[in-house]
Amino acid sequence: MAVLLGMGNPLLDISAEVGADMLEKYGLKGGDAVLAEEKHQPLFAEMTKQPNVQYIAGGATQNTIRVAQWMLATPGSTAYMGCVGSDDNGAKLKAACDKDGVNASYMVDSSTPTGLCATLVVGIERSLCTNLNAANNYKVEHAKQPENLKIIQGAKIIYSAGFFITVSPDSIKLASRQQADTGNIYCMNLSAPFLMQVPPFKACFVDTMPYVDFLFGNETEALTWAETEGWDTTDISFIAIRLSLIPSAKARKRTVVITQGADDTIICINGNISKHPILKLPREKLVDTNGAGDSYVGGFLAALSKGKSMADCCTAGAYAASIIVQQSGCTFPEKSGFVWEN
Repeated sequence: MAVLLGMGNPLLDISAEVGADMLEKYGLKGGDAVLAEEKHQPLFAEMTKQPNVQYIAGGATQNTIRVAQWMLATPGSTAYMGCVGSDDNGAKLKAACDKDGVNASYMVDSSTPTGLCATLVVGIERSLCTNLNAANNYKVEHAKQPENLKIIQGAKIIYSAGFFITVSPDSIKLASRQQADTGNIYCMNLSAPFLMQVPPFKACFVDTMPYVDFLFGNETEALTWAETEGWDTTDISFIAIRLSLIPSAKARKRTVVITQGADDTIICINGNISKHPILKLPREKLVDTNGAGDSYVGGFLAALSKGKSMADCCTAGAYAASIIVQQSGCTFPEKSGFVWEN
Protein backbone atom coordinates (compact mmCIF):
# COMPACT_ATOMS: atom_id res chain seq x y z
CA MET A 1 0.00 0.00 0.00
CA ALA A 2 1.31 3.44 -0.96
CA VAL A 3 2.50 5.57 1.96
CA LEU A 4 2.24 8.80 -0.09
CA LEU A 5 -0.78 9.77 -2.22
CA GLY A 6 -1.09 12.77 -4.52
CA MET A 7 -4.44 14.10 -5.76
CA GLY A 8 -4.29 16.67 -8.56
CA ASN A 9 -4.51 17.68 -12.21
CA PRO A 10 -2.61 15.29 -14.54
CA LEU A 11 -1.25 16.97 -17.67
CA LEU A 12 0.90 15.83 -20.55
CA ASP A 13 3.61 18.43 -21.13
CA ILE A 14 4.41 19.11 -24.79
CA SER A 15 7.84 20.66 -24.47
CA ALA A 16 10.03 22.14 -27.22
CA GLU A 17 12.67 24.77 -27.78
CA VAL A 18 11.14 27.60 -29.79
CA GLY A 19 11.99 31.12 -30.88
CA ALA A 20 10.82 34.26 -29.13
CA ASP A 21 8.61 34.87 -32.18
CA MET A 22 6.33 31.99 -31.13
CA LEU A 23 5.77 33.59 -27.72
CA GLU A 24 4.89 36.83 -29.47
CA LYS A 25 2.59 35.04 -31.89
CA TYR A 26 0.45 33.69 -29.04
CA GLY A 27 0.76 36.65 -26.69
CA LEU A 28 2.86 34.75 -24.15
CA LYS A 29 5.76 35.88 -21.98
CA GLY A 30 8.79 34.09 -20.53
CA GLY A 31 7.95 32.80 -17.05
CA ASP A 32 4.19 32.76 -17.81
CA ALA A 33 1.89 30.06 -16.45
CA VAL A 34 -1.53 30.67 -18.00
CA LEU A 35 -4.71 28.79 -18.81
CA ALA A 36 -5.27 28.52 -22.56
CA GLU A 37 -7.79 30.84 -24.19
CA GLU A 38 -9.33 30.47 -27.65
CA LYS A 39 -6.38 32.28 -29.26
CA HIS A 40 -3.98 29.67 -27.81
CA GLN A 41 -5.70 26.56 -29.19
CA PRO A 42 -3.63 26.25 -32.42
CA LEU A 43 -0.46 26.37 -30.27
CA PHE A 44 -0.80 22.75 -29.09
CA ALA A 45 -0.79 21.32 -32.63
CA GLU A 46 2.07 23.62 -33.60
CA MET A 47 4.13 22.38 -30.62
CA THR A 48 3.76 18.75 -31.72
CA LYS A 49 5.37 19.65 -35.06
CA GLN A 50 8.58 21.05 -33.50
CA PRO A 51 11.65 18.96 -34.42
CA ASN A 52 12.82 18.61 -30.80
CA VAL A 53 9.42 18.03 -29.15
CA GLN A 54 9.29 15.99 -25.92
CA TYR A 55 6.23 14.51 -24.20
CA ILE A 56 6.64 14.53 -20.42
CA ALA A 57 4.22 13.52 -17.65
CA GLY A 58 3.30 16.78 -15.93
CA GLY A 59 0.93 18.62 -13.63
CA ALA A 60 2.25 20.03 -10.32
CA THR A 61 1.06 17.26 -7.99
CA GLN A 62 1.97 14.48 -10.40
CA ASN A 63 5.48 15.99 -10.74
CA THR A 64 5.87 15.93 -6.95
CA ILE A 65 4.69 12.33 -6.62
CA ARG A 66 6.91 11.05 -9.44
CA VAL A 67 9.95 12.76 -7.88
CA ALA A 68 9.07 11.35 -4.44
CA GLN A 69 8.79 7.87 -5.96
CA TRP A 70 12.17 8.33 -7.66
CA MET A 71 13.72 9.33 -4.32
CA LEU A 72 12.12 6.41 -2.43
CA ALA A 73 13.06 3.90 -5.17
CA THR A 74 10.68 1.19 -3.87
CA PRO A 75 7.93 0.57 -6.49
CA GLY A 76 4.42 1.24 -5.19
CA SER A 77 5.54 3.61 -2.39
CA THR A 78 3.39 6.32 -3.98
CA ALA A 79 -0.04 6.64 -5.60
CA TYR A 80 -1.78 9.33 -7.61
CA MET A 81 -5.37 10.26 -8.49
CA GLY A 82 -6.66 12.68 -11.12
CA CYS A 83 -8.71 12.66 -14.31
CA VAL A 84 -7.44 11.86 -17.82
CA GLY A 85 -9.13 11.24 -21.16
CA SER A 86 -9.57 7.89 -22.87
CA ASP A 87 -6.90 8.70 -25.46
CA ASP A 88 -3.24 8.22 -26.41
CA ASN A 89 -2.12 11.08 -24.18
CA GLY A 90 -3.84 9.52 -21.17
CA ALA A 91 -2.11 6.24 -22.01
CA LYS A 92 1.24 8.08 -22.16
CA LEU A 93 0.68 9.45 -18.65
CA LYS A 94 -0.25 6.01 -17.29
CA ALA A 95 2.81 4.47 -18.94
CA ALA A 96 5.07 7.16 -17.41
CA CYS A 97 3.69 6.51 -13.92
CA ASP A 98 3.96 2.73 -14.37
CA LYS A 99 7.59 3.10 -15.48
CA ASP A 100 8.36 5.29 -12.46
CA GLY A 101 6.67 2.90 -10.02
CA VAL A 102 3.73 5.20 -9.16
CA ASN A 103 0.33 3.54 -8.71
CA ALA A 104 -1.79 5.84 -10.92
CA SER A 105 -5.50 5.36 -10.23
CA TYR A 106 -6.92 7.72 -12.84
CA MET A 107 -10.55 8.59 -13.34
CA VAL A 108 -11.08 8.26 -17.12
CA ASP A 109 -13.41 10.68 -18.90
CA SER A 110 -14.15 9.21 -22.33
CA SER A 111 -15.81 12.43 -23.55
CA THR A 112 -12.92 14.86 -22.90
CA PRO A 113 -9.28 14.75 -24.05
CA THR A 114 -6.40 14.49 -21.58
CA GLY A 115 -5.11 17.82 -20.25
CA LEU A 116 -2.10 19.34 -22.01
CA CYS A 117 0.53 21.89 -21.07
CA ALA A 118 2.44 23.58 -23.90
CA THR A 119 5.94 24.22 -22.53
CA LEU A 120 7.72 26.77 -24.73
CA VAL A 121 11.45 26.82 -24.06
CA VAL A 122 13.37 29.99 -24.94
CA GLY A 123 16.90 29.82 -23.53
CA ILE A 124 16.51 28.73 -19.89
CA GLU A 125 13.13 30.48 -19.63
CA ARG A 126 9.87 28.60 -19.87
CA SER A 127 6.38 29.77 -20.78
CA LEU A 128 3.53 27.44 -19.82
CA CYS A 129 0.09 27.41 -21.41
CA THR A 130 -2.37 24.83 -20.08
CA ASN A 131 -5.52 23.21 -21.45
CA LEU A 132 -6.96 21.44 -18.38
CA ASN A 133 -9.46 19.43 -20.45
CA ALA A 134 -10.21 16.16 -18.62
CA ALA A 135 -8.11 17.18 -15.58
CA ASN A 136 -10.88 19.71 -14.86
CA ASN A 137 -13.48 16.93 -14.55
CA TYR A 138 -12.25 14.92 -11.53
CA LYS A 139 -15.15 14.03 -9.22
CA VAL A 140 -15.20 13.04 -5.56
CA GLU A 141 -17.28 9.98 -6.52
CA HIS A 142 -14.10 8.46 -7.98
CA ALA A 143 -12.32 8.94 -4.64
CA LYS A 144 -15.24 7.26 -2.86
CA GLN A 145 -15.05 4.07 -4.95
CA PRO A 146 -14.02 1.25 -2.56
CA GLU A 147 -10.66 0.53 -4.23
CA ASN A 148 -9.74 4.24 -4.25
CA LEU A 149 -11.05 4.95 -0.77
CA LYS A 150 -8.80 2.12 0.42
CA ILE A 151 -5.78 3.94 -1.10
CA ILE A 152 -6.83 7.19 0.61
CA GLN A 153 -7.37 5.49 3.96
CA GLY A 154 -4.03 3.64 3.71
CA ALA A 155 -1.91 6.70 2.86
CA LYS A 156 0.32 7.98 5.65
CA ILE A 157 0.60 11.29 3.75
CA ILE A 158 -1.81 12.90 1.24
CA TYR A 159 -0.68 15.89 -0.84
CA SER A 160 -2.41 18.26 -3.26
CA ALA A 161 -1.09 21.31 -5.06
CA GLY A 162 -3.45 24.26 -4.70
CA PHE A 163 -4.41 23.96 -8.39
CA PHE A 164 -6.68 21.03 -7.41
CA ILE A 165 -8.90 23.56 -5.59
CA THR A 166 -10.16 24.78 -8.99
CA VAL A 167 -11.27 21.24 -9.87
CA SER A 168 -12.54 19.28 -6.86
CA PRO A 169 -12.90 21.01 -3.47
CA ASP A 170 -15.08 18.06 -2.40
CA SER A 171 -12.16 15.67 -2.90
CA ILE A 172 -9.89 17.96 -0.86
CA LYS A 173 -12.49 17.97 1.93
CA LEU A 174 -12.82 14.18 1.84
CA ALA A 175 -9.06 13.57 1.95
CA SER A 176 -8.20 16.23 4.56
CA ARG A 177 -10.96 15.08 6.94
CA GLN A 178 -10.02 11.44 6.40
CA GLN A 179 -6.45 12.21 7.49
CA ALA A 180 -7.76 14.04 10.55
CA ASP A 181 -9.83 10.97 11.51
CA THR A 182 -6.82 8.63 11.31
CA GLY A 183 -4.21 11.04 12.69
CA ASN A 184 -2.29 10.87 9.41
CA ILE A 185 -0.73 13.78 7.53
CA TYR A 186 -2.43 16.13 5.03
CA CYS A 187 -0.32 18.55 2.94
CA MET A 188 -1.19 21.41 0.59
CA ASN A 189 0.69 23.86 -1.59
CA LEU A 190 -0.37 27.49 -2.16
CA SER A 191 0.85 26.94 -5.77
CA ALA A 192 -0.06 30.25 -7.47
CA PRO A 193 -1.06 33.80 -6.50
CA PHE A 194 -4.33 33.73 -8.50
CA LEU A 195 -5.66 30.90 -6.33
CA MET A 196 -5.63 33.21 -3.30
CA GLN A 197 -7.01 36.18 -5.26
CA VAL A 198 -10.20 34.42 -6.46
CA PRO A 199 -12.68 34.38 -3.54
CA PRO A 200 -14.14 30.84 -4.01
CA PHE A 201 -10.63 29.35 -4.29
CA LYS A 202 -9.37 31.31 -1.27
CA ALA A 203 -12.43 30.12 0.66
CA CYS A 204 -11.38 26.50 0.04
CA PHE A 205 -7.90 27.22 1.41
CA VAL A 206 -9.42 28.85 4.49
CA ASP A 207 -11.82 25.92 5.00
CA THR A 208 -9.03 23.35 4.62
CA MET A 209 -6.29 25.12 6.61
CA PRO A 210 -7.30 23.71 10.04
CA TYR A 211 -6.66 20.23 8.60
CA VAL A 212 -3.34 21.06 6.88
CA ASP A 213 -0.29 19.62 8.68
CA PHE A 214 2.30 20.79 6.13
CA LEU A 215 1.75 23.91 4.02
CA PHE A 216 4.15 24.60 1.14
CA GLY A 217 4.64 27.73 -0.94
CA ASN A 218 7.22 30.14 -2.31
CA GLU A 219 7.91 33.72 -1.29
CA THR A 220 5.58 35.21 -3.94
CA GLU A 221 2.69 33.01 -2.80
CA ALA A 222 3.38 33.84 0.86
CA LEU A 223 3.27 37.56 0.04
CA THR A 224 -0.02 37.08 -1.84
CA TRP A 225 -1.58 35.26 1.13
CA ALA A 226 -0.56 38.12 3.45
CA GLU A 227 -1.97 40.67 1.01
CA THR A 228 -5.33 38.88 0.69
CA GLU A 229 -5.53 38.60 4.49
CA GLY A 230 -4.70 42.30 4.98
CA TRP A 231 -1.67 41.47 7.12
CA ASP A 232 0.25 44.55 5.91
CA THR A 233 3.70 42.92 5.94
CA THR A 234 6.28 41.73 3.44
CA ASP A 235 8.39 39.88 6.03
CA ILE A 236 8.38 36.27 4.77
CA SER A 237 9.40 34.82 8.15
CA PHE A 238 6.59 36.71 9.89
CA ILE A 239 4.08 35.51 7.28
CA ALA A 240 5.27 31.93 7.82
CA ILE A 241 4.78 32.37 11.58
CA ARG A 242 1.23 33.63 11.12
CA LEU A 243 0.39 30.83 8.68
CA SER A 244 1.70 28.26 11.17
CA LEU A 245 -0.46 29.72 13.94
CA ILE A 246 -3.79 29.58 12.07
CA PRO A 247 -5.85 27.39 14.46
CA SER A 248 -5.66 23.67 13.74
CA ALA A 249 -8.41 21.06 14.16
CA LYS A 250 -5.67 18.50 14.90
CA ALA A 251 -3.29 17.78 17.77
CA ARG A 252 -0.27 18.07 15.42
CA LYS A 253 1.20 21.58 15.07
CA ARG A 254 1.27 22.91 11.50
CA THR A 255 4.58 23.13 9.65
CA VAL A 256 4.96 25.87 7.00
CA VAL A 257 7.63 25.45 4.32
CA ILE A 258 8.44 28.54 2.23
CA THR A 259 11.03 28.17 -0.56
CA GLN A 260 12.82 31.31 -1.76
CA GLY A 261 14.58 30.39 -4.99
CA ALA A 262 18.34 30.50 -4.35
CA ASP A 263 17.86 31.74 -0.77
CA ASP A 264 17.36 29.60 2.34
CA THR A 265 14.10 27.72 2.77
CA ILE A 266 12.08 28.91 5.76
CA ILE A 267 10.53 26.29 8.04
CA CYS A 268 8.09 27.41 10.71
CA ILE A 269 6.51 25.02 13.23
CA ASN A 270 3.99 26.52 15.62
CA GLY A 271 5.66 29.95 15.42
CA ASN A 272 9.27 28.72 15.60
CA ILE A 273 11.46 29.58 12.60
CA SER A 274 14.45 27.70 11.20
CA LYS A 275 16.28 28.27 7.90
CA HIS A 276 17.77 25.63 5.63
CA PRO A 277 20.11 26.14 2.66
CA ILE A 278 19.42 24.87 -0.84
CA LEU A 279 22.08 23.42 -3.17
CA LYS A 280 23.31 26.33 -5.28
CA LEU A 281 24.40 25.49 -8.82
CA PRO A 282 26.41 27.57 -11.30
CA ARG A 283 24.15 29.18 -13.89
CA GLU A 284 25.61 27.10 -16.72
CA LYS A 285 24.27 23.94 -15.06
CA LEU A 286 20.69 25.23 -15.02
CA VAL A 287 18.66 23.73 -17.85
CA ASP A 288 15.06 24.24 -16.70
CA THR A 289 13.90 25.80 -13.42
CA ASN A 290 10.26 24.91 -14.17
CA GLY A 291 9.28 22.16 -11.73
CA ALA A 292 11.95 23.05 -9.15
CA GLY A 293 9.32 23.77 -6.49
CA ASP A 294 7.38 20.58 -7.28
CA SER A 295 10.63 18.60 -7.06
CA TYR A 296 11.61 20.15 -3.74
CA VAL A 297 8.28 19.08 -2.26
CA GLY A 298 8.75 15.59 -3.75
CA GLY A 299 12.11 15.13 -2.02
CA PHE A 300 10.78 16.64 1.21
CA LEU A 301 7.73 14.35 1.29
CA ALA A 302 9.85 11.28 0.48
CA ALA A 303 11.95 12.03 3.57
CA LEU A 304 8.87 12.83 5.65
CA SER A 305 7.35 9.46 4.75
CA LYS A 306 10.49 7.86 6.20
CA GLY A 307 10.05 9.74 9.48
CA LYS A 308 13.10 11.96 8.92
CA SER A 309 13.82 15.23 10.76
CA MET A 310 12.92 18.62 9.27
CA ALA A 311 16.59 19.24 8.47
CA ASP A 312 16.77 15.90 6.64
CA CYS A 313 13.51 16.63 4.78
CA CYS A 314 14.97 19.96 3.60
CA THR A 315 18.20 18.25 2.54
CA ALA A 316 16.23 15.70 0.49
CA GLY A 317 14.08 18.46 -1.04
CA ALA A 318 17.13 20.55 -1.97
CA TYR A 319 18.82 17.51 -3.53
CA ALA A 320 15.76 16.61 -5.63
CA ALA A 321 15.34 20.19 -6.88
CA SER A 322 19.06 20.45 -7.73
CA ILE A 323 18.88 17.37 -9.95
CA ILE A 324 15.61 18.25 -11.73
CA VAL A 325 16.73 21.81 -12.67
CA GLN A 326 19.59 20.19 -14.59
CA GLN A 327 17.09 18.29 -16.79
CA SER A 328 14.65 19.41 -19.46
CA GLY A 329 11.17 19.26 -17.95
CA CYS A 330 10.36 17.42 -14.73
CA THR A 331 12.54 14.43 -15.65
CA PHE A 332 15.29 12.66 -13.75
CA PRO A 333 18.07 10.08 -14.15
CA GLU A 334 17.15 6.42 -13.74
CA LYS A 335 18.42 6.35 -10.14
CA SER A 336 18.45 9.27 -7.72
CA GLY A 337 21.85 8.70 -6.17
CA PHE A 338 20.55 10.15 -2.90
CA VAL A 339 21.90 8.29 0.13
CA TRP A 340 19.39 7.87 2.96
CA GLU A 341 20.99 7.99 6.38
CA ASN A 342 19.73 5.32 8.81
